[in-house]
Amino acid sequence: MHQNIVQAPLAPLDRQSSLGELAYESLKDTIIGGQCEPGTKLTVRSVAQALHVSTTPARDAINRLIGEGALVNIGPKTVVVPVLTMAALDEVTKIRLALEGLAAQEATPHVSEADIAFLEDTQEKLNTALDERRYMEVLRLNKHFHFRIYERSQMPRLVAMIESQWLRIGPSFNGLYPEFAIKRQGVANHQWALRGLKDRDPATVRAAIENDLRDGYRRLSNLVHSRGD
Repeated sequence: MHQNIVQAPLAPLDRQSSLGELAYESLKDTIIGGQCEPGTKLTVRSVAQALHVSTTPARDAINRLIGEGALVNIGPKTVVVPVLTMAALDEVTKIRLALEGLAAQEATPHVSEADIAFLEDTQEKLNTALDERRYMEVLRLNKHFHFRIYERSQMPRLVAMIESQWLRIGPSFNGLYPEFAIKRQGVANHQWALRGLKDRDPATVRAAIENDLRDGYRRLSNLVHSRGD
């Protein structure tokens, strides 16, 4: 298990709002976006320093994420990003297929031309990052691509439930690469989704997103089994 103190790609916070809430949102987005690998160790002090806040809002953010299953407490001052197990992968994938497929389907009639332009631009940047083997950037852009679609479902509670599953699985997305970069599986699925969005075809968009999840499941399943879990 990795025991790296996170050198967090976290931006300093705007103190106009609740620091505890902002710290939570920043750390949550970092985990969802796959910026912390499984086994990464976090301390209240390291998170506070990365966010340029005191230890109180950092501790509040960490405690909330422990409660949501995104982090695991291994000591009085230290938590880790949990390592994926087969049981967790199976459960999360079944939930994601139901929730994300529904969100993609419901989003299709509401996606605007500006949304499609954003998705195409994001995919172009993602492709460049793949070519240059900048996999952390790929993960960040992949998150933006998926959630731009889901947010257009006009079902905020559904999006919140999807976020909760990405909190559990996001760090393990690191295990998709470099294989996904070589085979370009995610790229093909994203292009399929874009064609469905342009055609206003909810069934196609849902199928593309579900296929993306299944491809990821197969790769992560192999990874978990290779560890002997």
